[in-house]
Amino acid sequence: MERLLSMILRTLVNKGINFGIKSASNRGRSKDSQSGDERQMNQQGQQNAKGLRNATKMLRRFGKF
Repeated sequence: MERLLSMILRTLVNKGINFGIKSASNRGRSKDSQSGDERQMNQQGQQNAKGLRNATKMLRRFGKF
């Protein structure tokens, strides 16, 4: 039972981390209210965030061992 609870909690924390990275890369603004330059910077931020998510995913895998 403790393992199951731990697994669920870890999944929720990981989703929260990913959500935080996505919202930080958007800088809290929607795509409709951004200019062209802001949209381009946002897109670059999304690519950087994708790299961060992949890195955190790898670190999580290493942390299990």
